[in-house]
Amino acid sequence: MDQEDRIALFLDYENLALGARDRGGMTFDFRPIADALAERGRVVVRRAYADWSFFDEDRRMLTRSHVELIEMPQRMGASRKNAADIKMAVDAVELAFEREYISTFVICTGDSDFTPLVHKLRELNKRVIGVGVENSTSALLPPACDEFLYYDRLEGVDIPAARGRRARPARPPEPDPRRVEQEPEPQPDAAEPARDVDSLAVLVAQTVAGLQGSSSGAVTASTLKRTLLRKDPTFSESDYGFRTFGELLRHLAEHNVIELAEGPAKGDPEASLPEHGDREAAFALLRSVVLDLTSGKGALALSGLKNQVRRARPDFSEKKLGYRSFLQFCKAAATSGSVRLEWSPEADDYLVTA
Repeated sequence: MDQEDRIALFLDYENLALGARDRGGMTFDFRPIADALAERGRVVVRRAYADWSFFDEDRRMLTRSHVELIEMPQRMGASRKNAADIKMAVDAVELAFEREYISTFVICTGDSDFTPLVHKLRELNKRVIGVGVENSTSALLPPACDEFLYYDRLEGVDIPAARGRRARPARPPEPDPRRVEQEPEPQPDAAEPARDVDSLAVLVAQTVAGLQGSSSGAVTASTLKRTLLRKDPTFSESDYGFRTFGELLRHLAEHNVIELAEGPAKGDPEASLPEHGDREAAFALLRSVVLDLTSGKGALALSGLKNQVRRARPDFSEKKLGYRSFLQFCKAAATSGSVRLEWSPEADDYLVTA
């Protein structure tokens, strides 16, 4: 238990409930948030802030989940929303000082007014996870957090189908007996398409390359996941169709984007860029393109060379190999002896020779 993260959960309930309602009439359910946090540590504090006279049914649901309800009644001449926000921020900072064993704070809101609170908690060496409804979350809040979960994407959240304009239902046409019955055409899937796995491969390869270059130690899966979340706090492997981060890594390893080896702990493999295989094949491709274009004589300017390489191999991408630019890739090819790379002041460009 000593290794577990202790989590304090704070819910700006009005923001969440109204944000869910605006998302096609979705009813807010606390259970998906509780399940997501159970995978991240032990929740020791659960508090929700609102004027509960407006959320009678929700109050029962939260009480069953052992959430402490902080009552912020609306008073004459006072702003109920600002009172709840201030009370929640004060309680969070107070808890950060009084309970040193709490390592993670979960701030459930989409309001950018809580961004200073997030910054202060991180200054106090606390990990901050944000939770908000995607359509009602300010763009300023997710980058401030260590991790941000969109409520709409959590496992167990039912998103109602988009409602169109109300109209009188049209009478279905009478079937024509002279026409041969045909199978109905499949309707396009209304769900959001999966994100581009190729762009994910580029992101992972560049991140592994950066970690290998900045540290002498091995790049474990847990380190890689934390780094990806620092780059994009909204990152989630489930958005790309993978159930776990390990499944994602195995998929990339099968496609030679990375290599996996046994790590220091069970279930935490080491990730590295392939030392051979695709990289050596890419160096050979570059050399063959330069040879073809120069007929084995003379040099070729670097500018425009990438387009020539892509003509020979349309799926070529130096970023999938962990290189941030085509120039960096060519320098690596030159280091391996595949080509020669020199700067020419006359051409104001690098010249590549096979």
